[in-house]
Amino acid sequence: MKRREFITLLGGAAAWPLAARAQQSKVARIGALYIGLADAQSFKNEFREGLRELGYVEGQNIAFEFRSAEGKLDRLPELASELVRLKVDVIVALYVPCALAAKQATREIPIVIIAADPVVETGIVPSLGRPGGNITGVSLMSAVFVGKCVELFRDMLAATRKVAVITNAADRLFAKLVLDQVELAGRITGIQIQPIMVRGPDEELDAAFAAMARGQADAVVIQGSLSTKRIADLALEHRLPAASTTRAFVDAGGLMSYGADGPALFRHGAKFVQRILQGRQPNDLPIEQPTKFELAVNLMTAKVMGLAIPETFLLRADALLE
Repeated sequence: MKRREFITLLGGAAAWPLAARAQQSKVARIGALYIGLADAQSFKNEFREGLRELGYVEGQNIAFEFRSAEGKLDRLPELASELVRLKVDVIVALYVPCALAAKQATREIPIVIIAADPVVETGIVPSLGRPGGNITGVSLMSAVFVGKCVELFRDMLAATRKVAVITNAADRLFAKLVLDQVELAGRITGIQIQPIMVRGPDEELDAAFAAMARGQADAVVIQGSLSTKRIADLALEHRLPAASTTRAFVDAGGLMSYGADGPALFRHGAKFVQRILQGRQPNDLPIEQPTKFELAVNLMTAKVMGLAIPETFLLRADALLE
């Protein structure tokens, strides 16, 4: 071997570990888009912790760009575009409106969704098994669970005859799915359904609760993208039992929640981010469905409302907040 070739090979060999270290030291930038509801802090904490458990330490090998719409869904397109301009490595989108905004903003940056019913009904992906394009993640299956809340009110409160459902006009695609499931549950249980639509998490709420009072609703179920402390407080003020699919709604003072284990799925979303950062393509990663579901009841709220919840119902609960 010629001396010049030997030196070239030796120099290349010495450079390999340097290149490997450079690759390992790259700081991944993760954009996160969320509405800013009662579970916003839980999402941030659990998602961060999920990545930390996988070896990603903020400030060392990962950085976050969190963007909250603060309840204003019309802000989501611009926030999604901002994450694209920042050239983040992955966008994580929590709930259907955020997933749709992220999908509209980019076809190149991988998107990890944590959202309800992302298939044909909402148009986020064509199928769970073959999401295609740049999208993968977790389905929350929330629409079905909103309907289940109607059945749970029948079991919890024997006098339930009418249940109102508040849907979000700013999240119209998913609102239709919610209403379909609630009306199906109403037919199954014989409970009358009172549909009410508002323009957003902080819009027209006083009028909505006034309408429920006039309609003599016995309880109300809340679309997930409306699960805020403000609605929990209004329900308590009106002594109206309220339920949603989001555990954070109960933590904020709502009476009941039933749905997928949100904090567990926030952490699970971190695993999709890891796979993408390791080189996997989103279209090779089927969207997964939850396997753990949780019924939570806020006993303090029940006490303030003067509700006597049967012991047999409480025994079914996975979490009782006192």
